[in-house]
Amino acid sequence: MTRISRRAFTAGAAAAAAGLPLAGAQAQGYPNGQTIKVVVGFPPGGSQDLFARVVADRLGIMWNTPTVVENVSGAGGNLAMDRVAKGPADGTQLCILPPGIATNPFLYNKMPFDPEKDLIPLSQVATLPNLLCVRKDLPVNSVADLIDYAKKNPGKLNFASSGVGTTVHLSGELFKKMAGINMAHVVYRGSAPALNDLLGGQVDLIFDNITSVIGHARSGNLKGLGITSAKRSPLAPEFPTVAEVLPGYETTSWSGIAVRAGTPKEICDKIEADTRKMCQDPYVREKLAPLVAEPVGSSAAEFQAYVKQERQKWGSLITEIKVKIE
Repeated sequence: MTRISRRAFTAGAAAAAAGLPLAGAQAQGYPNGQTIKVVVGFPPGGSQDLFARVVADRLGIMWNTPTVVENVSGAGGNLAMDRVAKGPADGTQLCILPPGIATNPFLYNKMPFDPEKDLIPLSQVATLPNLLCVRKDLPVNSVADLIDYAKKNPGKLNFASSGVGTTVHLSGELFKKMAGINMAHVVYRGSAPALNDLLGGQVDLIFDNITSVIGHARSGNLKGLGITSAKRSPLAPEFPTVAEVLPGYETTSWSGIAVRAGTPKEICDKIEADTRKMCQDPYVREKLAPLVAEPVGSSAAEFQAYVKQERQKWGSLITEIKVKIE
């Protein structure tokens, strides 16, 4: 016979009398047929949106429940994260967590929510490297050549980015720092115009998401010099890593799942476990392969430690170079 303490019985009875759901009751059978919203902070068509759609599709099937993607674009993902941080704490809103959870607190003077307290990272879903590409007529053919050229031609090179504070921008800033070189930053409103000018020779190089730029590198329209992940990608093995020349260099775009703080542990545990299971599904790997993205499926503890590490790494660099988004 199971014994129930007087304190637990009293708390349960009080909650029942008040018509309040118990955490255990909330978690039992989650999601209980409720519609689940997968909230993503970027417009349709980009990598974060595609990650969100894979998550919604797979978890919807696993849970046999309606699962929809909600695009809440703006402020580097802040609007979407704020929506979930101030939404219901019952697992009915899942946040597609972008790198901005680590970088935005240092880029924006004021955040609409507390990135360290208001969201619970549960599992990293995927990781996506950037690819260093230069215009095809630049007289360099490797990362080592590029560093040597930059040192011999101080102030001559410039690099494009899709926006201040993006991984595309910060990859270039980290490269400058670690290589001990100087390059001017040319900011564009998105990846497409930046690539157009790189292809046209108006700018010299870019550290773009590999999904956007790999076709140009493979066709020879641009020179792909190095991938920004710590190890070579099995999906693009022809590209060496930048770290082979600059040991310790690593930048990636990534995506994970988070919920609002205060969500019952039982629900968090189920979302974490099912996300990890989802990431092992060959279908997910197949859907991510065209993006040159790889599924991760980390534990909540591993993902939270990773976010903390990213926050320390990029916070230090952003503070040092004094970058701000007004």
